[in-house]
Amino acid sequence: MNRRIPLAIALLLTASSAFAKDDITKELIKSKGVERAYYLYVPSTVKGPAPLIVMLHGSNRTGVTLVEKWKDYAKKENIIIVGPDATNLRGWGSPQDGPDYLRDLVEELKTKYPINARRVYLFGHSAGASFSLHMGLMESQYFAAVAIHAGALTRQDYDLIGLAKRKIPISIQIGDSDPLVPLKIVRATSDALKEAGFTVDLIEIENHDHWYYDKASKFNQTAWEFLKKYELDAEPKYQKYNWN
Repeated sequence: MNRRIPLAIALLLTASSAFAKDDITKELIKSKGVERAYYLYVPSTVKGPAPLIVMLHGSNRTGVTLVEKWKDYAKKENIIIVGPDATNLRGWGSPQDGPDYLRDLVEELKTKYPINARRVYLFGHSAGASFSLHMGLMESQYFAAVAIHAGALTRQDYDLIGLAKRKIPISIQIGDSDPLVPLKIVRATSDALKEAGFTVDLIEIENHDHWYYDKASKFNQTAWEFLKKYELDAEPKYQKYNWN
């Protein structure tokens, strides 16, 4: 009798039980010697290589706030979703929150779940939206596309556009009455990206302010309809930066 067979069965059962939870779990990862928290949802329906969306939360929130709003849609569409916490929950910053930390997280998840490496996306709201733009431009050959709600680049951030080695597709949803991220700044961001040759889908929402949560299902569906159209045409490449 081959004694490896029971072990193989046990491993399969363990993997199946992990997928069968069908609930959001809080997990920990060590990146650059620092323990970081993230929130993960893997639909029980996921069986083959699945897309992954990395979700970056808004100020004074945690990763779970976006994952909760995406959970039902992720189950319907068979998407694995993860929401890391920023170092300082008031906002995201480099190098402490990315891109290295986000890469560490994605690569860790790839070892545990059936993730399609060419279909790893970014989604962010508010402060997380602006940081998603930063990360997408810096790691344009690692992430397939970016979708955001209520975010933009500042003029000082425009230098990031030149860092992109690939014209990563970007979707921006913005309310025309947003008091925190004015429509004028978002339009300027879109124009700057388009002038540099990027595909940008700018969606201006009439009579909408900065608030994401009440209409999250609609925003999420719009984001996914955009994201799912894009896939890297080669294996992902990660760009290292010298922060000294």
